[in-house]
Amino acid sequence: MTTSRPAPTGSWTALKSLLPYVWEYRARLLLALGCLVIAKVANVGLPLTLKAIVDGLDPRQAVLAVPISLVAGYGLLRLSSTLFSELRDILFARVAQRSIRNVALKTFRHLHALSLRFHLERQTGGMTRDVERGTKGIDTLLSYAIFSIIPTFVEITLIGIVLLRNFSVWFALITLLALASYIFFTVVITEWRTHFRRAMNELDSRASTRAIDSLLNYETVKYFGNEDFETSRYDESLQRWEEASVKSRTSLGLLNATQAFIIASAVTTLMALAARGVVAGTMSVGDLVLVNVLLIQLYMPLNFLGVMYREIKQAVTDMEKLFGLLEVHREVDDEPGAAPLALAGASIRFEHVDFSYEAKRQILRDLSFEVPAGHKVAVVGTSGAGKSTLARLLFRFYDVNAGSISIDGQDIRRVTQASLRRAIGIVPQDTVLFNDTLWYNIAYGDPEAGDEEVIAAGRSAHIHEFVMALPDGYSTMVGERGLKLSGGEKQRVAIARTLLKRPAILIFDEATSALDSRTEKLIQAELREIAENRTTLVIAHRLSTIVDADQILVMEAGRIIERGTHRELLARGGTYAQMWELQQQEEEEEYAGLASVQPAPVPARGLPEAY
Repeated sequence: MTTSRPAPTGSWTALKSLLPYVWEYRARLLLALGCLVIAKVANVGLPLTLKAIVDGLDPRQAVLAVPISLVAGYGLLRLSSTLFSELRDILFARVAQRSIRNVALKTFRHLHALSLRFHLERQTGGMTRDVERGTKGIDTLLSYAIFSIIPTFVEITLIGIVLLRNFSVWFALITLLALASYIFFTVVITEWRTHFRRAMNELDSRASTRAIDSLLNYETVKYFGNEDFETSRYDESLQRWEEASVKSRTSLGLLNATQAFIIASAVTTLMALAARGVVAGTMSVGDLVLVNVLLIQLYMPLNFLGVMYREIKQAVTDMEKLFGLLEVHREVDDEPGAAPLALAGASIRFEHVDFSYEAKRQILRDLSFEVPAGHKVAVVGTSGAGKSTLARLLFRFYDVNAGSISIDGQDIRRVTQASLRRAIGIVPQDTVLFNDTLWYNIAYGDPEAGDEEVIAAGRSAHIHEFVMALPDGYSTMVGERGLKLSGGEKQRVAIARTLLKRPAILIFDEATSALDSRTEKLIQAELREIAENRTTLVIAHRLSTIVDADQILVMEAGRIIERGTHRELLARGGTYAQMWELQQQEEEEEYAGLASVQPAPVPARGLPEAY
């Protein structure tokens, strides 16, 4: 079974992927482009009006009314150029920001829709940087394309027409040659520089991944005193990023020098031609002013064209991985026309299920069992036997390789994933909480639940008194992944969250493994009461917590080797009986050890040690 990975996305493919998001607001886009053309026409009209004013001020032909009207027209053109440019920005602002928002939302939703396999293998730091750079790249691309590239070519076209109509063909030819040379060298050198940018992005993502991974595992780093080791690994990535960055900036200097040489040569040549025309009497002083102003207006967008092209290429490069993420195949998806799960008791059936995470390693082999509606079935076995895989398959994080899993006779591959997961609640062995308040983490089971329901769930999970003893109560922040809470406290929050969800099916995956014996007994009693009217699957390590199960399945190497009630399995004297005897001996030794230790003084009430 292969893993879904981000598909390679070319620059123009990424650009093509963006167009539908922008075209959705085509009315605003076309209006903005109309304002753009008007602004550029007014801008090119400015030097023409200035020429007329200069020529009109010649004492031999000056008429007072003519310069005044021209000056007024010059002011009106200047106002129009600025006014329509600003109007273009106002019209397009909504288009750009809404497109960015829609792409970001689609990416976020798509990432949540991808399989568990993808998320187990992804590198969080690098992926978040890819998304961040990609959304910024969209903003850059749209801004330069609409506000710079199109206006630049419109203005260059208009200036070329003016030069061709008013002066000799050499003015237009020199301008065209300079423009073609400028664009050619800009494109060639920028294409050569692009791989430096890609290398920078890759190394930047790698450095970010290492930094975030190290900080998330802060305690482990401290346990082994590996701060210097982690720093050196991070610096290794930064050194390689530095090399790529230096090459990128050095090549940028070469590009800028080439562009400056082309522009300086063209401007000098054209000004020399204009000056010779004035001396020869074939051109007026106004013509010289016109050529000079047009060259200035041509120089500015030409000079900026290189920057625009570089930025657009970099923006498209940054967008590649973002749109590549959107191309990642959904390993588990709803069938066309999939119906919601129809519950009628919530019985579960595994029929001849085969499953493997990788082709070379089979996890489940021809597995069959049933959990009747309202019954409690427990699964025990050695580590790696495939117990926790049952929960992942039931949630349909993966699809089975063979066989089927059904709830109330409905194959879970034929129903919507949303309805399936609404019907199931789980308390996992390794509870990870959001970096938010205790209230938020409990209410996550049902975001629309009222205050009384959240508190009732806290009471049922035996965490309410602990929470109320904290200075901030339910508003207490739990820290990254809940690190401010002890393992037992996190587990009780997870239980409360699941209870608030009110699922028809409950899964307890080593749900009380992090609790002390006293708390475990309290919660086990509560869980037994909660599970009475629900179909319950318990994945257990401590056999004492499942003696009341309606059926116990003993797994080994992906197969069920024994099944029966607690009494039946003990009477059989097989694997379960041996596991029971071994755990009883361990508990007796533990109790004997505790009895020989002087009780420690009870600490004052307040924050737990994790605080």
